[in-house]
Amino acid sequence: MTTAALESRAGRRCHNVLNTLHATSYFSPELGQEAAALGITHPRAVNFAVRSAALGPVGAGAVTAAFYNYKHELVARHVPAVWAIAAPEDVLAARARAADASLRRLLGAEAVTSPEMAEAAHLALRATEACSRSARPLYSAHADLPVPEEPHLAYFHAATLLREHRGDGHLAVLMSAGLDGLEAVVTHTATGKGMTPTWVRATRGWSEEDWDAACGRLRERGLLNEAGELTAEGVALRAEIENETDRLDRAPYDHLGTEMVARLTELGGRFARAAAVAGAFPADLIGKG
Repeated sequence: MTTAALESRAGRRCHNVLNTLHATSYFSPELGQEAAALGITHPRAVNFAVRSAALGPVGAGAVTAAFYNYKHELVARHVPAVWAIAAPEDVLAARARAADASLRRLLGAEAVTSPEMAEAAHLALRATEACSRSARPLYSAHADLPVPEEPHLAYFHAATLLREHRGDGHLAVLMSAGLDGLEAVVTHTATGKGMTPTWVRATRGWSEEDWDAACGRLRERGLLNEAGELTAEGVALRAEIENETDRLDRAPYDHLGTEMVARLTELGGRFARAAAVAGAFPADLIGKG
């Protein structure tokens, strides 16, 4: 089923709930435990290994390019050294085990084995049929991985594909807008929807001096004011970025169709809310503070 009448932000809303459930994996204790069993113990090394493993044993340059908003020096501390600790295929297997355990803990056994989960997995996988590999390295690498048999893991897999598909396109839009990796997260944080500066600096490797310098560049462009808030021009640019990202990410949701996008959004929203209520995310993760 296809449609030309899909509401402009329907795909974005659907992606957001799917991505929320995918993102729980990065904060799950199960992932740290599985990685530690392989010998990977540093939190940044875990993150780089888990998200880039589908690319194979790549070097720091490839990871910095694909992740976009991490400081290269931080990436280079852990990549490619992490592949001497554990092979990418072992990391991927560990991520699958962690996703299985964390989803069962966050959602409960009844939800994991429910008809609704199987339906959500079917719909999400159907959406991925219209994804494009061109200029999308993280999506394309994950698309080469087999689809798990269990519905909750198939749903996680599809959510990962759709996340990386939108994410790869989003990076192209950020580059076109003239925002480097740090400037992108500074402006996103300024919307109140991104991670706090504290979380960005801790996880992306940027110093306060780096952050202040990026703020200075954004002020010079008229995108940020002295209080660190977006100006009218900054608000307009962020809206333009999201709208262009929607355009580049429209195909999977057009392919699914209006009714099924609405249904997937409904189901995905239930699972995402349940995970959040179960404490999947740190309380101080999002905001301007």
